[in-house]
Amino acid sequence: MGKLDGKVALVTGSSSGIGEGIARGFAAEGAAVALVARRAERLQKLADEIALTGGAALALPADVTSESQVERIFAATLERFSRLDLLVNNAGTAVRGAIDELAVEDWDRVLAINLRAPFLCTRQAMRIMKRQGGGRIINIGSISAQRVRPSNAPYNASKFGIDGLTQSTALEGRPYGISCSVLHPGNTRSELTVNPGRPPSEEPMMEVEELAQAALLMATLPPHVNMLHAIVLPVGMPYLGRG
Repeated sequence: MGKLDGKVALVTGSSSGIGEGIARGFAAEGAAVALVARRAERLQKLADEIALTGGAALALPADVTSESQVERIFAATLERFSRLDLLVNNAGTAVRGAIDELAVEDWDRVLAINLRAPFLCTRQAMRIMKRQGGGRIINIGSISAQRVRPSNAPYNASKFGIDGLTQSTALEGRPYGISCSVLHPGNTRSELTVNPGRPPSEEPMMEVEELAQAALLMATLPPHVNMLHAIVLPVGMPYLGRG
């Protein structure tokens, strides 16, 4: 028996990186998974791979900054699986640059993906979970919500905002059996941190499968228990002395 047998999870940004790792981890523990991202082919490939291992997955290509598309993916999840137990708000992006050189369009795009989208998805999940009598929402934040990196203002600000959204959701969801957590990753090897157009980081990295273990722990806690904040990072990462 899996730790998430009978549960339904929706994971945004699940076509690669942290989102894919969490989706695979949840599916391996028996959850039916709604996979959400913009890249349809990547999503369908992941859904097919999960199905081959005996799991259930639904690929839902969407732009989660769009209110109408977010409403559509949640409706499709209910139509296929009849319920929603877990939401993981993982979709994210970053733009580097000094504050005085940033384009407004870049600021708006990062805030839309990293903060507007989690709000839109949380709103839909709350509506469903209230009717069900409970559920769990996990937001993927960043250690940049506490110790910022230079030339990363939009990303830093958005992750501070995720902290506030998490606490607001946890407070408002409490009377309805809805918990909300934020998982703050340190350096995690993914397309966002490792790509051909970016010099390799000299800092230690952890793998998405290792971070996914923390998300699984959050997801499998008893309904009356919540891990409100968690910081997971490589031991050797220069986190405690930075900022």
